[in-house]
Amino acid sequence: MDILLTPGHLVSLAYRRFVRLSDARLEPLGFSAGQVPVLIALEEKGLKTQTELADFAKVAQPPMAQMLARMERDGLIERTPDPDDMRSRRIYLTHAAKERLPDAAQVILDGNNEALQDFSEDERTQLPALLERVIANLDRAEIRSNGESR
Repeated sequence: MDILLTPGHLVSLAYRRFVRLSDARLEPLGFSAGQVPVLIALEEKGLKTQTELADFAKVAQPPMAQMLARMERDGLIERTPDPDDMRSRRIYLTHAAKERLPDAAQVILDGNNEALQDFSEDERTQLPALLERVIANLDRAEIRSNGESR
């Protein structure tokens, strides 16, 4: 099989193009493509800690900490002491981030609609379902690999 036609390579190319397009369109709103899912998780899913957000985004703690530091610097989030655990901090969206988040979400949705413009309704439904299956398979493979490497 041609390595350049493998699903992994093609998904990687699509990802980079989605991010590049989204970042350019989100810049006037003060967001980046990687921040939007985290902001939505804070707003809609009720996640409040760095650990919860890292688990949600499936990233390690250090990259999440860096992203949150940039978001705090840029006035998108505020961190306050957790009243139940003084070692921890709770994370909240700022008023400015809440106001701009619907526009940012629309930018992401518009970019996805453009990417799928010649797709049938069935294909638009199938693609996310197929990608979710790929992700689940990769999660299982990672778990197996981690078990084997111990």
